[in-house]
Amino acid sequence: MADPDALVAGEALIDMFPTTSERLADVEQFKRRAGGAPANLAVAMTRLDSTPYLWTKLGDDPFGTHLEDVLTEQGVPDRFLNVDPARKTAHTLVGDDPDADQSFVFYKEDSATMAMEPETVPDDVLTDLAWVHFGGVMLCEEPARTAMLDLADRATDAGCTVSFDPNTRSDLWPDPEKIGPTMREALELADVLKTDREDLASVLSDPEAAINDVAKELTTVGPHTVLLTQGKAGTYALATADAPWGPAEADEPAVEVEAVDTTGAGDAFTAGAITGLLDGKSLGATVRFANAVGALTTTETGAMAPLPTREAVEQLLA
Repeated sequence: MADPDALVAGEALIDMFPTTSERLADVEQFKRRAGGAPANLAVAMTRLDSTPYLWTKLGDDPFGTHLEDVLTEQGVPDRFLNVDPARKTAHTLVGDDPDADQSFVFYKEDSATMAMEPETVPDDVLTDLAWVHFGGVMLCEEPARTAMLDLADRATDAGCTVSFDPNTRSDLWPDPEKIGPTMREALELADVLKTDREDLASVLSDPEAAINDVAKELTTVGPHTVLLTQGKAGTYALATADAPWGPAEADEPAVEVEAVDTTGAGDAFTAGAITGLLDGKSLGATVRFANAVGALTTTETGAMAPLPTREAVEQLLA
């Protein structure tokens, strides 16, 4: 297999799903699933025949061993699957929430997952890549925050397209006051942004503005391409003249499927978007492809198991 031309950076962790439908405090049994947005994304890209490197850090514990086994079985290269002998792997409880699609309780403090170090990925690797993606969870605390921003900065210098998927859940951040400044710093380093209006409300002048105005404002902060997911309303995308595939605008409806579980759908969408753009698809074709990847992922429980192949996506769109 040829060396990957993309790298995904961020957390691989364990998602714990209740075996019964009740509030998390009352659940007695859980089922374990490999998860973490960047890990989901890397596996999704592999299923789409655009296998990337995954740079992550695992604990030297049963959870870490399981994640390493799953990722390698899925075909993700192990070059940057680092193991920390002194720390444990993070995990997340995933439960039902009457006010949202899901609720999450993160256990990540002092974990190997958040102990990623700057300059782990050498410059000579970056110069051979076309694309680098980093996720927002890793920006919540040090040293992972510095590691991600350093990677994005060096990837830009190496000529890579840099994409970013933020996560501004305040319960993830030890110091929520850092959310706004950190998001702005990350956006300045990003070429492609995948988000929704809620996740970046802290940096928008008017989060309730029309979707095209939200996208335009975000392109003034740094990214030349903005992908705004809107759930059942589909996806709006905008690219400026600085984008290799632009200028362009796309407003694509959601792909209708029988949804069972939305875990990982956003990560699958991002994998589809990166794959489409790496393949040279137009912005509109990329969004249609990515919408289909995300939709198919909702048809089974879990984040990785239902990730579709390229053939399945093309069949859905046919």
